[in-house]
Amino acid sequence: MNCEKNDSLFGKRLDEKTVQIEEILKSYLPEKSGYQQDIMEAMEYSLMAGGKRLRPMLMQETYRLFGGEGNLIEPFMAAIEMIHTYSLVHDDLPAMDNDEYRRGRETTHIVYGEAMAILAGDALLNYAFETACRAFDMEGADGRLVGKALKILSGKAGIYGMVGGQVVDVESEGQQITGEKLDFIYRLKTGALIESSMMIGAVLSGASQDQIQAMESIAGKVGMAFQIQDDILDVEGSREELGKPVHSDEKNKKFTYVTWKGLEDAKKEVERLSMEAMEELRAFHSKDPYLEMLLESLIHRKK
Repeated sequence: MNCEKNDSLFGKRLDEKTVQIEEILKSYLPEKSGYQQDIMEAMEYSLMAGGKRLRPMLMQETYRLFGGEGNLIEPFMAAIEMIHTYSLVHDDLPAMDNDEYRRGRETTHIVYGEAMAILAGDALLNYAFETACRAFDMEGADGRLVGKALKILSGKAGIYGMVGGQVVDVESEGQQITGEKLDFIYRLKTGALIESSMMIGAVLSGASQDQIQAMESIAGKVGMAFQIQDDILDVEGSREELGKPVHSDEKNKKFTYVTWKGLEDAKKEVERLSMEAMEELRAFHSKDPYLEMLLESLIHRKK
């Protein structure tokens, strides 16, 4: 009964926090006006398509874990979700995964056309950095910490982070690759933005370098487990549950953890990584168990 009660309380807090993040995202979107308002509409359609809001939530909770207060974190919360969204818009394009549905509704290129979808992704990426830079002008902002956070954001999103992972992923389609290369793809393609989220939360709260590195380690394991669970759901899930087509990895001839290790070993790897991440997080003795519950729920999600 206590477990059920805890799950219910966690679910309520998760819903409340998701609504709060949605409001933050809306507040940072550009006003739809001028000759270029079509791109602003496509940006909003893409950004406000729902989803777990995992990255901004992890950023905010890590910020609070180390005593961060106030709204300094909010421009970076919006920015990380814009970057994540742009990557999905481009990922769905015919030249990439050629998906027509995401989160239960038509993808951006189906609604606005391929050219506008490419531009919407470009716009979200650029606007993410415009948005993050607004933190410099906020009351009480430490320019040195904001600059450090921007360096993490740009590095983890680029060729040594998410984009680099995407490149190797695209080049590896239809190939039998090594487990080492698959780990590389997952750590960059999925893990890098999760690492960025938790590291930035720590940085802006004034955490020490050791604490920032600890968050990077925890987030790396969470990101890897999250992606392997995504592979599992692509095999075991349904379109109704996931809001997107299943068996897309097989369709796109992608080598995944499931094709490499098999379904049962993939599940064991998720469990191992998640246990290690939780153990590292517990070392910080947080008075609020929400962050730990959030990580656990995301890793073991069913959709």
